[in-house]
Amino acid sequence: MQRSIAKINISNELDVVLAYKRAMQLAERCGIALANQTKFATAVSEICRNVVEFVGEGSIQFNITDDYGLLYLEAYIADRGRGIGNLDLYLDPGNTFSGRGMGISNARKLVDSFSIESEDEKGTRVKLKKRIPANHPIISKAVIDNWVEDFAQDSEISPYAEIKDQNMKLIHLLEELRVKNLETESQLHEIKRLNLELLSSNEEVTTLLAEREAKNDLLQRKNQELDAFAHIVSHDLRSPLQNIKGLAMLLEAYLKMGAIEEIPPVLNLVVNQTDRMDNLILDILSYSLAGKNKLPKKEVQVQSLLYEVTSFLNIPDNFEIEIPENLPTLYTEEIFLRQIFNNLINNAIKHHDLAKGSIRIGCEAEGKFLRFMVADDGPGINPKNQGIIFRQFEALGSGLTSENTGLGLSIIKKITEEKGGAIWVESSGRGSQFYFTWPLSEVIA
Repeated sequence: MQRSIAKINISNELDVVLAYKRAMQLAERCGIALANQTKFATAVSEICRNVVEFVGEGSIQFNITDDYGLLYLEAYIADRGRGIGNLDLYLDPGNTFSGRGMGISNARKLVDSFSIESEDEKGTRVKLKKRIPANHPIISKAVIDNWVEDFAQDSEISPYAEIKDQNMKLIHLLEELRVKNLETESQLHEIKRLNLELLSSNEEVTTLLAEREAKNDLLQRKNQELDAFAHIVSHDLRSPLQNIKGLAMLLEAYLKMGAIEEIPPVLNLVVNQTDRMDNLILDILSYSLAGKNKLPKKEVQVQSLLYEVTSFLNIPDNFEIEIPENLPTLYTEEIFLRQIFNNLINNAIKHHDLAKGSIRIGCEAEGKFLRFMVADDGPGINPKNQGIIFRQFEALGSGLTSENTGLGLSIIKKITEEKGGAIWVESSGRGSQFYFTWPLSEVIA
């Protein structure tokens, strides 16, 4: 369906102004918003101006069209010029133009529907369509007839008055744009503020998650420490308990023989062993209940500590332990060194494969650390096994007794790493040399 409203012959700039005015008037009467009125009228003036500039004369016909139930305000502009030979070039959205190409390109962007036909020596025909909104005023044949009558009475036009009217409408439109820009700027500030709040909230959530993860890791480490030290009590106290058991059996033998005079010295040894074992238990419990940063430090003479540690152990008569005299004095956690030396020396004895053996203790400065050594002349450790012996509960199947839990060396590894040092073993053939490092900064003599 198509209903014609008005036709204007285009031959000069005044006709272009009139076409612009009619486009604005019709768009307004069709209920089209002001911004879209201006777009439609501007597209009309662009094509009409091309007709005046490049052809000289033509015409524009305004219509109401119905396409599949949708109403459009249509401007049909035609001329009888020579046509546009390179039309496809002007319709390519990737190209930029001046002159005729610019008018076509601009008009195409301003309307809802654009079509153009051009034939050599037969002129050019352009259709510009702007969609009429669904809530438009009634557009009946009677209404259109009234429009035609109104436009017939308004044929005379002052270009100055029209330009002034256009300028006023543009000023009104610019004011609307300014208000919308202010509203948009305010919304952008609000969005920015909300984004900052969201960013802050995300950082807080990230921090809380990191703290929770750190606390979970700490709790897991503490649980592992408690589990490990539950085994230490049985692992480290087995040797002194065996000494007490041996002394008890000796007391039983003296009682059966009636050798009462031999009993007091043995009882003194039992009391001495139990006192030392009690001290060790208290030290272990102190370590298990306190974090590594809370353990108190004390002055520790390493030589005296080694004599005390070896007194705990059940050392065979045919074993020799060489303790040098020039060992340093440290200001450190005594329980750490006690556990390390107790485990290393006890392992060297327990895993020896001969009736006679020797153990050597050594110490020397190396960079920022002291390097301690506990060496034996036992069966040695296969190189392929030297890495796994420091894992918790890893015990080798050959050369170790069934009493071995695989905890001792893992405890030493943990202690040395907490002190910033390390532990390793060197062994090729017979004999093993265990080395561990200790901070040189704790040496006081």
